[in-house]
Amino acid sequence: MELSRRIEDELAAAMERVDAGSGPPALAAAMRHALFPGGARVRPRLCLAVALACGDRNPAAATAMAAAIEMMHCASLVHDDLPCFDDADIRRGRPSVHSAYGQPLAVLAGDGLIVLAVEQLALRTAATPALVAPLITTLTRGVGMPEGIVAGQGWESEPDPPLARYHEQKTGALFIAATAGGALAAGGDPEAWIAVGARLGLAYQVADDLLDAVSDAASAGKPCAQDGAHHRPSAVGRLGVSGAVARLRGLVGEAVAAIPDCPGAGMLRELVKAQAVRLVPAALADVAAA
Repeated sequence: MELSRRIEDELAAAMERVDAGSGPPALAAAMRHALFPGGARVRPRLCLAVALACGDRNPAAATAMAAAIEMMHCASLVHDDLPCFDDADIRRGRPSVHSAYGQPLAVLAGDGLIVLAVEQLALRTAATPALVAPLITTLTRGVGMPEGIVAGQGWESEPDPPLARYHEQKTGALFIAATAGGALAAGGDPEAWIAVGARLGLAYQVADDLLDAVSDAASAGKPCAQDGAHHRPSAVGRLGVSGAVARLRGLVGEAVAAIPDCPGAGMLRELVKAQAVRLVPAALADVAAA
């Protein structure tokens, strides 16, 4: 089954349980708004690509891990858009969750997705109990304190946060969960895939900093110039546009070089290279070519 179909079917199955329950319908609708239609689904696709490269011995576990990672990512976006953080009215080219459903339901929708991610992963891996704890631990380390998304977001409330650690935790941690989790689900060595996830995560954060600096809301599908407005550290602020593009290209090269030997290593290297082309904002095509 094609990767995107596996991801979408798994997310739909998780939301079917939410919709079929006796909970508040507006909250269920807010959670669905956060999940569908998705963006590029980069993190879950990476998780499944690593699982395939490692032999995909347990497709159910790998797919559940991929969907759980996407639910965690979407939850972080819901919370990140709130007025107390970025105060973003749009996300993926349409109203953000708090704009469409109000702030109370947005907070609860993010919370609900976090819990749903863990629940889905636990349910889908029940037949292989030895995987339950390692996969959940890998997932939650990428999200919580002291190394995950929550920690990364927390740096924005600290004076003069360290750029590298901020980026590693805000973005890199969930990419590590994707690569390590995909390998773990397929019976591979998760430790061997940490460097790949770390480098790709940093590359995506640098790309996001570039997008924020040079794009507009219409093309980005979300508000831009947020780093400057909120006085946050960014690769563009520290390195300039050309320096950030060079950093992005270097990180992608390091990610490709870090892919360990495995049956699907060649396929994964080509996938990462192809995806990297899309990272540089269109407005910087000339800079990237140079």
